[in-house]
Amino acid sequence: MNIGFIAHDAKKILMQNFCIAYRGILCKHSLYATATTGRLIEEATNLQVHKFLAGHLGGVQQLGSQLEHNEMDMLIFLQDPLNPKDHEPNIFNIAKLCDTHNVPYATNLATAELLVKALERGDLDWRNLIR
Repeated sequence: MNIGFIAHDAKKILMQNFCIAYRGILCKHSLYATATTGRLIEEATNLQVHKFLAGHLGGVQQLGSQLEHNEMDMLIFLQDPLNPKDHEPNIFNIAKLCDTHNVPYATNLATAELLVKALERGDLDWRNLIR
């Protein structure tokens, strides 16, 4: 499965820790991320991550294109809703694409953990049927 990762600046360390914790599951899948998030995941886990441009330089749009073409099976976008920055990606466009194309996505750690556990159990195998 293809898994996308985006993290606002204040959530990048949390994303690294999440990927460290679930490395054993994530290593069985293809990982995609915006530039800095992808680099930090690679450094922390030694997993290979396909990196798009930085989020504010078009990486979110590149990931969105993957969603539009049904090439992304799951998205984890750890956002910082209390301290949004002008240069950080906006969750609304990505959420709309995920909702439109039935792509499971998480915006916080609790939901991200549920999705990864579901991935491990095979609960998201239905995505293979529509791809």
